[in-house]
Amino acid sequence: MTRGALRACSLCALPRLGTRQLVSPSRWPPAHLSTSASRWSSTVSEAQPPFPIFRDVPPLRELRKKMFREGKEVGFVATMGALHDGHLDLVRHALQENTDVFVSIFVNPTQFAVHEDLDSYPKTWEDDLRKLRLVQDEHAASSGPNSDSKIRGVFAPTVKVMYPTLPPSSDIAGSGSFVTITPLGNQLEGSSRPIFFRGVATVCTKLFNIMQADRVYFGQKDIQQCVLIKRMVKDFHIPTEVRVIPTSREPDGLAMSSRNVYLGERRRQDAVVLSKALFAARDLYNSGELWGKTIRNAAYDVFNQASLVKRKDGQQGGSCQMEIDYIALSEPDSMGMIAKVNPKRGAILSAAVYVQPVDEPRSEEEVGQRVCCLDPNFQNIDLGSQQPIHQIDQKSSKAG
Repeated sequence: MTRGALRACSLCALPRLGTRQLVSPSRWPPAHLSTSASRWSSTVSEAQPPFPIFRDVPPLRELRKKMFREGKEVGFVATMGALHDGHLDLVRHALQENTDVFVSIFVNPTQFAVHEDLDSYPKTWEDDLRKLRLVQDEHAASSGPNSDSKIRGVFAPTVKVMYPTLPPSSDIAGSGSFVTITPLGNQLEGSSRPIFFRGVATVCTKLFNIMQADRVYFGQKDIQQCVLIKRMVKDFHIPTEVRVIPTSREPDGLAMSSRNVYLGERRRQDAVVLSKALFAARDLYNSGELWGKTIRNAAYDVFNQASLVKRKDGQQGGSCQMEIDYIALSEPDSMGMIAKVNPKRGAILSAAVYVQPVDEPRSEEEVGQRVCCLDPNFQNIDLGSQQPIHQIDQKSSKAG
């Protein structure tokens, strides 16, 4: 992508009808990782934090040993911070289903390519803690299940803690200890961003090993990530249950994402075409259409119609150009391409687009910066399945 382009991805679940850079180990942290390496260091303000803050692994493991002996059931929500209602909904579900909950806030450098937005990723530490406290207070005041459960701590490690031996590499052939899930991690989003799912699988393996949670929670928004994590948990016999929670959306239908702030007001309005396109495909599917090409064309038609709308200034289209990377119909367990939906099995409709800078920018925000959605705007839509998406293959995914 060129500077100023924002890559947004949309994934729509059709459930059962339903550049290179070598990082020298002698430099710590690498230049392009320096922000992440210090982001959650002890210099972060922690005046009277509402929860215990764990910066290293040993203290957390000591607490977890005690909780094992006490028979506690633990839920875990992994985040990169910049929390929105989608993240908070995961925490709410975790509180309802467990006696104790942990949340991690760690911007993982190994899922960012060197040209992506690691250094500019939103940082909202104090606001994140405030939001988590509000969710806990709301839960305690409720009459729902496990109303006495609580957030037991926030794990906010440094890069050095998470990658203790070698500096993390953003090079596809770089040195380090990585987890790869193929071919699943090389398809669709993984094709455009070859290190992304390697980084996701690696950091999730580390976090699951550190946390030893009974259940881990992800948003359906990131459906390809969900499928990959479920595969990883199964293949490596990781003793945790992966829970996938339905996508949280803005009032206009756009999936909530930490990176939506990058769009600015006018591009944000244009980006709604993502969800509109997938809703149109959903409607066609619900009407009985099963052929993938026809379903995908329904989404293409929405993009085409949006590009022909005449603006107030007489020009056609939105405030910016959008380039469609792909619109694909995939198997729900492997993300492999399919030509026709099996109503008993379902499918995943996915779309990826590049959102270019505003044609006539009025502010620096509208000029944009080169950003790649690492927790992409996956637009998952339940197309009337016989069972919820999070139950398909007992499933589990932002962004974000």
